[in-house]
Amino acid sequence: MDAATATTALAGGHVTLERHPHGVVLVRMNRPDKKNALTGAMYDAMRGVIENAAAEGTRAVVFAGVPGVFTSGNDIADFVQRSAGGETRSPAGDFIKALATVEVPMIAAVDGLGIGIGTTMVLHMDLAYASPNALFRMPFVDLGLVPEAASSLIFPRLAGIKKATEYILMAEPFGAAEAESIGLVNAVLPPAELEAKALAAATKLASKPPIALAHSRRLLRKDAAEIRARMDEEGALFAELLKGDEAKQAFMAFMTRK
Repeated sequence: MDAATATTALAGGHVTLERHPHGVVLVRMNRPDKKNALTGAMYDAMRGVIENAAAEGTRAVVFAGVPGVFTSGNDIADFVQRSAGGETRSPAGDFIKALATVEVPMIAAVDGLGIGIGTTMVLHMDLAYASPNALFRMPFVDLGLVPEAASSLIFPRLAGIKKATEYILMAEPFGAAEAESIGLVNAVLPPAELEAKALAAATKLASKPPIALAHSRRLLRKDAAEIRARMDEEGALFAELLKGDEAKQAFMAFMTRK
C-alpha cells in the first residue's frame, strides 16, 4: 500500500487525516491517553471530513484508532456537561446523522475497544475489518440512555431480536469472531494487517467508475429514509433522558469509578 502523501491534525491533534493516493483518506481517532473517548471537537472534525468528502475529491474514507483502541465512546464529561444544560447542540448527534447521508464509501479498521459509538458507527460502514482483540459493546441503557445511530433498527435486522436484546438491553460485550458471524465486520485480521486491508479495500472502491459506484451504493442503502427517521426518534429520546436522574446518577458513578 502506498504511503500517505500528507497528514493533517484536527481537533487539537485528537483527529488526524492521512491522505493516500486515489482520493483515499484515513481518519484516525488519536486520543490514546483517554482511550480515544470522543469530544465534541473530534465529532465535528470527523463530520466535516465525511460531509465535504465528495466536494473535496475524496473517493473513500477509512476510520481507524490507535493500537488497542478504536474508541471507548463518547467522553462522559461531555455527557455530564450536556445533562446539566451546558450544551444544547449535540456534536455526536450531528456526526451520527452525517453517517446516514455521506456520499462516498466508508471503511472501518477496528483494533481493540469499540464501545458505544465505536460499535454503532460500524453499522454504517460499507466495509469493516477487525483485529482478534476487537471488543464491541453498547452500554447505553446502563448509562440511563437509549441506543443511537439507528442501532435499535439495524441490529435486530442484522443479528435477530434475541441477539439485539443481548447487545442493547443487556449491554453484553462481543468479540471480533461474533462480529464477523453476524455480519458487523467482513473479516478478522491480525492487527499488523488491519489498516493495510482497509486501505486496500478503500483504494479498490475509489478506483471504480464513480457514477456507477454511487448509484449502486445508493441502491444498497434504500432504507436510508427509514434509518434517518429512527435516528431522529432515538435522538429525541436520548436528549430527553440525558437530562434525567437515571443518566445523571450513572454518569456520576462512572466518574467516581475513574
